Formats: sequence, structure tokens, C-alpha cells
Amino acid sequence: MTEVFPELADTAEPITFQPTRADGLKRLEQFSARTGRHYARTRNYDFGAARRSNVSGLSPWLRHRLITEEEVLERVLAAHGSSAAEKFIQEVFWRTYFKGWLEQRPSVWSHYQRDLMRALERLERDAALATSFKDAVAGNTGIDCFDHWARELVATGYLHNHARMWFASIWAFTLRLPWQLGADFFLRHLLDGDPASNTLSWRWVGGLHTKGKTYLARPDNIAKYTEGQFRPQGLAAFAEPLTEMTDHMRVPLALPDRLPDTPYLLLLTEEDLSGAALMSSVPAGAIGLSATHGRSPNPIGATAQAFALGAMNDALAPFSQHAETAEDWATSLIKAAKAAGVSTIATAYAPIGPVRSRLDRAEPGLKEAGISVRRVVRTYDAVAWPHAKAGFFGLRKKIPSILSQLNLAT
Repeated sequence: MTEVFPELADTAEPITFQPTRADGLKRLEQFSARTGRHYARTRNYDFGAARRSNVSGLSPWLRHRLITEEEVLERVLAAHGSSAAEKFIQEVFWRTYFKGWLEQRPSVWSHYQRDLMRALERLERDAALATSFKDAVAGNTGIDCFDHWARELVATGYLHNHARMWFASIWAFTLRLPWQLGADFFLRHLLDGDPASNTLSWRWVGGLHTKGKTYLARPDNIAKYTEGQFRPQGLAAFAEPLTEMTDHMRVPLALPDRLPDTPYLLLLTEEDLSGAALMSSVPAGAIGLSATHGRSPNPIGATAQAFALGAMNDALAPFSQHAETAEDWATSLIKAAKAAGVSTIATAYAPIGPVRSRLDRAEPGLKEAGISVRRVVRTYDAVAWPHAKAGFFGLRKKIPSILSQLNLAT
């Protein structure tokens, strides 16, 4: 094996993903010194699960907002400044971009859910497809890198970003499996499984997000960026863009900013577990409702489920509460609001996904019970999301302005 970065050859640094804010902040502090030129030079290399000194691994904590994007950006800018840390800062904003883009095109999520159900129904009818699918998720395709990543994902709940792109490309263009089944496999097992980032990344690989532009996994590229660990054979030599009949129209952003002005019950969800810090007063009580099971009609991976539940319990600990899993959110919220003696519920704004769907379904019942819901939008989202109208470049060129508005410019 040729060591491209000999100084990293003996660096064994697996990331321990503990679902607490303290551990997220600890990882941020550990990695902040490497978010400059070191990150820009090595970030595309997948050295394996035991050697993660080149990537932050902060995404599971950020996905649940145990730590926030602003906290990460503030620490990184203090360590390096915006120029030296440009590549890392852009990666933070990719997640922001995907969330803002999907918020303005919610039909992408609803169509994905519909098409996933159709693909799952196909598995029941098509024995050959079912066999190929089972081999893929079990890591039994005979494609060494793909099989390794499938097993790594299930075992750890994490994959390097480059490996995710290669995996999705092989899934769609070499194995020719429905992309929705692959996106579902990721969403069920990733610790950072996020409706926006996951769905739109798979669509980007397939040529649906940027129409006609696909990502092709090439053997030479995989060999280079895994330092020769993998040299897969038999990969597709061409990636024909996927197509769809629907034109997903952009809808205007409608972002409320309604801080509670009366005693309230704080609702924490896996979308934003730092939601208490958004409020201007101490809540009369708190409740945490899990929607992790709503990521998929299939069972959620044990590792991802445990992280999401642990993260919520960590955020609820100051309130001496534990996370609840309930399909009928209205009943749970009405009961908790009555116990707290309030008629207002406040929660951090939930973007498109399972949490949003459950809260939307609960709201009529809450209204009937005389309970109002205040959905509080973070300033970070309100400032950045409007720039996620088209491609990432539109938001990227606004990053200096966004940082300035957030008082994070250096």
C-alpha cells in the first residue's frame, strides 16, 4: 500500500459516538484544530473506521442538534478564520442547504415516501429483485468495497461521506436497485440519518437533484481515496441519469418566530434537542417525543435507534424526564400540558420529516383541546434557508453574508 499521508499512517482514531451534548462538544474541541488545511487536504480519503482523524464525525450530534451549527462555526472560525477553514465551513452549510431546499420543495419528501412503498411492494412480487436487495444490505454482492461499507453501516451507524457517494452510485448504477430502497437503508441505520440530507444526496447521485448530473463510482477513484484498500471490479462504466415525471415546484418559506409569552410546556424532538436554549423563559414542564420509528416503514437499526433515544434522554435529563415513543402525539401532548397546567406548547421548528408530520397531525386535536403550539425558528435557519432556492452555489456565495448576520464573521 502506498501511504499518501505517511504522517497519518499510525493514527488510530475511531470516533466514539456517545449520544450526549458533552461528548459532542468534546469531539468538536478535539477536531477544531484540524478544520483548516489538514481537513481540506485529507477530507476525501476514507482511511477506515479506525482512522478518522481527517474528518470531524460531528454529524450525529449536529443532526439532533445536541450541538448546533452556530457552535461549530464559532469554534472553527476562532481556530482558523474563514479562509483557512473554508472547506470545512462549506461542509457545515451543505447540511443547511439540503434542509432549506427540501423545506421549499416538500413534495420531494412525500413522493419519496410514496415511491419507497411501491418499491417495497415490488420486493414482494419480484424474487430476483428481492434476492439482489437482500444481498446488497447484507454485504454479499461480491463487490469488496460495497460489501464492506454495507456491514460497516449496520455495525457502526456511520460511513465516510465519500463512501456514501460511492455506495449510492454502485447501488443505483451497478446493482441497478431502486434508489429509494438504498436511501431507506441509509435512513434506517445512519446515526445522522436526516430526511433532507439523505434523500437529496441520493437524488444528487442519481441525477435527479441536479437534473442529468450523476455521480459515477470509478475503481481508480475508490482505490486512490481508500489508499488501495479496495480496487473493485465490474462497476458500471456509465451512469445513465435517473428520471421522474414530477416537477417539484418551489413553495415560499413561511417561518414563524413565535416565542411563548405565557407559561408553556417545552416539547423536545430529535430535530432539535437544544430547543430549550431558544426560549426566553423557563418552561413549566417538558416532554420529549420520539419519531425515529417514522423514518421508515421498515425496522430502524438498533445503533441509530439507541443514539436518537439516548440523545433525547440526555436533553431531557435537566427536566427529570425520559423520551416517549407515541404515534398519537395529540393525546400525549394534551396529557402533558394539563399536568403542567398550561395551554401553550413551545418547540423548536421541525423541518420536513417524521417529526413535522406527527406534529402537524396532532395540531387539530390540540387546538380542539384549547392548546396552542408555538414553533420557534432558529435565527441560523431563518437567515440561511432562503438562499437554498436552487443549487448549492447560490447559498455558498452567501456564506460570508450569513456569517456576518450571525455575528460569526472573522
